[in-house]
Amino acid sequence: MTDPRVEVIERKVVFDGFFGIVRYRLRHRLFAGGMGPELVRELFERGPAVVVLPYDPERGQVVLVEQFRIGALERDCDPWLLEPVAGMIEAGESAPEVARREAREEAGLELLDLVPIGRYYPSPGGSSEICEAFIARVDSRGAGGLFGLTDHGEDVSAHVVPLATALAWLDAGRIRVASTIITLQWLALHRAELEARWQVGPGASGAGSGAEPGREPGEA
Repeated sequence: MTDPRVEVIERKVVFDGFFGIVRYRLRHRLFAGGMGPELVRELFERGPAVVVLPYDPERGQVVLVEQFRIGALERDCDPWLLEPVAGMIEAGESAPEVARREAREEAGLELLDLVPIGRYYPSPGGSSEICEAFIARVDSRGAGGLFGLTDHGEDVSAHVVPLATALAWLDAGRIRVASTIITLQWLALHRAELEARWQVGPGASGAGSGAEPGREPGEA
């Protein structure tokens, strides 16, 4: 899409692999008026993605997946991070189709209902990725375990966590992934609306956890 406020002088693909990197030379309109100076910007071409937080309203539990993430390897936190289910949207796929596929692949879950909560750019300063986020109703009985496609190098541990516990981790700063923060906060704000939509009575227990005995998710 061409924006008349942006003058693209040159667009050059400098890397074309599983992801791409494009270098732009451009100018854009200034708030004060007129066009600014020429800028050089590299863009990480990642494309559209889906994020879905599985929630069991009958039991007050969410399902979070834990896996190794290279982006956190050289930071001051554990590179095994807690996230919602997520995946990239391929050509010809819809966001709900991807949500259902990834829920099966990453957590062994069938989604009973999908509620869209919005779209967001996780890192627009350098990446084109845009995420379409959902809350999904699930039955968490028997959920949890090890998942992922081994031929894709995936090693995923799914955890069933009481929502109250996940929100406590959020408040304590243990949740460090933007998609997890966004979906948990949205669920906390809109839980009553969802339970009314799903005709769930008050008093969901929130008991139980699929975490590994003696070790909480995210701990080495």
